[in-house]
Amino acid sequence: MKQSQIAKAAMLIGGLLMTSPALASGSINGNWVTQDGDAIVKIGKCGNTVCGRLHKYLVTPPNGVDQKDINNPNKKLRSRKLLGIAVLSGFKLDGKVWRGRIYDPKTGKSYRSEVSLRSPSKLKVKGCIAFFCQGQNWTREK
Repeated sequence: MKQSQIAKAAMLIGGLLMTSPALASGSINGNWVTQDGDAIVKIGKCGNTVCGRLHKYLVTPPNGVDQKDINNPNKKLRSRKLLGIAVLSGFKLDGKVWRGRIYDPKTGKSYRSEVSLRSPSKLKVKGCIAFFCQGQNWTREK
């Protein structure tokens, strides 16, 4: 390949990286240990959005690994297992922040949520009501 072709290819690749929001902001995809260290949430593509599913327990819940979604406000969903459910859903990139919904199975409540990558191994996860947000720091599983 000639020097000019290499330079053009490098500029094209650089341009693609700069125009791709997911690549420019870093990937939130992967396995993340929750702040309490009790579970791993696997974040990845879910259709046209990104979601995070309860992937693994690091601390066994009170009713064992078959813990049901007993606090869900929808009575029909209370018999489903928590393992595998989406606790993060509908996330789309908005600048450097991913926005979607977060579900707290401990309370059965869902909140508006913001997720941002602080470093390749640190994720800030926020749940918000109106303008008040409460956050946690998750760590990428090694």
